[in-house]
Amino acid sequence: MELAYIPSPSRGVLYLGPIPLRGYAFCIIIGVFVAVWLGNKRWVARGGRPGTVADIAVWAVPFGLVGGRLYHVITDYELYFSPGRDWVDAFKVWEGGLGIWGAIALGALGAWIGARRRGVAMPAYADAVAPGIAFAQAIGRWGNWFNQELYGHETHLPWALHITSSEGGRVPGYYHPTFLYESLWCVGVGFLVIWADRRFKLGHGRAFALYVAAYCTGRAWIEYMRVDDAHHILGVRLNVWTAVVVFLLAVTYLVLSARRRPGRETVVEPGASDDPGDGEAEADAGDGEAGAETEPESKDEAKVDVTKPEKADKAEKAEPASEPEAGIKDTADSGKKG
Repeated sequence: MELAYIPSPSRGVLYLGPIPLRGYAFCIIIGVFVAVWLGNKRWVARGGRPGTVADIAVWAVPFGLVGGRLYHVITDYELYFSPGRDWVDAFKVWEGGLGIWGAIALGALGAWIGARRRGVAMPAYADAVAPGIAFAQAIGRWGNWFNQELYGHETHLPWALHITSSEGGRVPGYYHPTFLYESLWCVGVGFLVIWADRRFKLGHGRAFALYVAAYCTGRAWIEYMRVDDAHHILGVRLNVWTAVVVFLLAVTYLVLSARRRPGRETVVEPGASDDPGDGEAEADAGDGEAGAETEPESKDEAKVDVTKPEKADKAEKAEPASEPEAGIKDTADSGKKG
């Protein structure tokens, strides 16, 4: 008997009357909210408008769910279309089965549509939401814990996952909690992207590319530990090949983007600076500048006022000097006439 282990929930769904409350679905929903919340904070900090991230997420999230499910169904089609299987199960997303590769690919398409409708550059938006997506994945992986799925080889480590269900070919026992490994890895990826973005001022999609490359690195070795059925190419699991290919694409983009478009975007959302609050701030700043400009004038005027008596005295002294000159001139003229 194991002295220490991670227990599995006895069931992954609770019923509120006739309404099922599924742990897997709750993890996905919480993850989406975290991604949108953090993405919005980062977007506003970059100069965008509040609410833009959520507006684009309305397009990205449904596309991502469909893409994730499509990838899972296509790569594990025998679970739904082989003899004795019910193809209707392919639509039961709440029972688990979302491929992150399809979710990111089709989710990016939905985000691109939403970004175009808002007039926002897609690379800047991707950079803003990148760490939030990593944290969302970390939370979503706990949905696999509720469903007692995606575990690794048998182990006797203190943090072994105790599988109790025998459904779907499971064998009760103690296994590596690969869902936990990936969850912790995704948390690390999220913080890595935040740090690198602050340190190197990543822009033009490079923060998102860093997230993709870092996630693929962890996914490759975690995938090797899993024991669930999967397709193999040359003796290697399909998802490992996918992680390697996507990693190379992400690194290539990082290098080429840094050479062609160094630095970071100065404007991420056109017209974001036209908000009323910004206008008031500019007006206040303008008033301050006007006051600063008029202040020297008032000092000059005060200076002139102080010097006026001296000028008046000089003028009074100069006037008597001009009167004798006029008198002498008149005398001379009169002498000439006489």
